[in-house]
Amino acid sequence: MTYPGETNWLDESQQRAWRAFLLGHTLLMDRLDDDLRRNHDISLTEYEILVRLSEREGRCMRMAHLADALAHSRSRVTHTIDRMERAGHVARSASPDDGRGVVATMTDKGFAVLQEASHVHVRGVRANLIDLVSDEEFEIAGRVMNAVADHLIGRHPAMEFRGTA
Repeated sequence: MTYPGETNWLDESQQRAWRAFLLGHTLLMDRLDDDLRRNHDISLTEYEILVRLSEREGRCMRMAHLADALAHSRSRVTHTIDRMERAGHVARSASPDDGRGVVATMTDKGFAVLQEASHVHVRGVRANLIDLVSDEEFEIAGRVMNAVADHLIGRHPAMEFRGTA
């Protein structure tokens, strides 16, 4: 494979920061996921779905919009919702707007799980990220990741097949 032009390699400081970001991100996501699985038998992705649904009127959202909000493929969200439906945390139905799309609705059981799991999740986020840095450093990290998300969101593979399904 050939690469046009020169590659602007990372310098030593950039390489250290990049590798620290990768390792820190992986360890943090694994810890948050493990805490939720051990304490509430849900994954971090399932927790995020419950959060997104809880923020919507009627605790429901079209599956396609849910996938977009999470930057996950529709098939990944469908598989996750399958598990959550079997656990009684969500229910699916045809969209009342047009009958073509599918809507995921959080059940009362799902809401109860979210209420309990949120304490574990927030304590984990605080202990393993927020409380380790200053408010200013955390705000800077947020701005950096917003810039990354703004740059990449339109080209993300999960966004390729946007529509109203």
